[in-house]
Amino acid sequence: MSDWHDVREELRAYALKLPETHEDHPWGETVIKVNKKVFVFLGIDEQTEKWNPSFGVKLLSEAHGHALTVEGAAPSGYGLGKAGWVTVPFLSPLPETDVLLDWVEESYRAIAPKRAVKQLDERPVR
Repeated sequence: MSDWHDVREELRAYALKLPETHEDHPWGETVIKVNKKVFVFLGIDEQTEKWNPSFGVKLLSEAHGHALTVEGAAPSGYGLGKAGWVTVPFLSPLPETDVLLDWVEESYRAIAPKRAVKQLDERPVR
């Protein structure tokens, strides 16, 4: 996937296939929620002078450190970084898409209620 829009759409589509998820647009940005809580920040659809395309996920495992090795990645703002949130720019060289999907799933597991995680665990693997 060479275009950042394609990567963003793949992350969005995967996140929406997880149990009890839905898309929302607070602040004019796209987020994916489970149980009314955000587990993936996808930002806005287009690059602007003030916004570079990026996504945010909550990572509590060694994936947190891995995500921070992406050029331009940083702990998320507004105090979210202290809770494990990482913002990763789409315009940097990214790991394979499967790794990014793993990050989305880890973020989901960190936020989702136990019943939703149980539903996910009962599904066949991606």
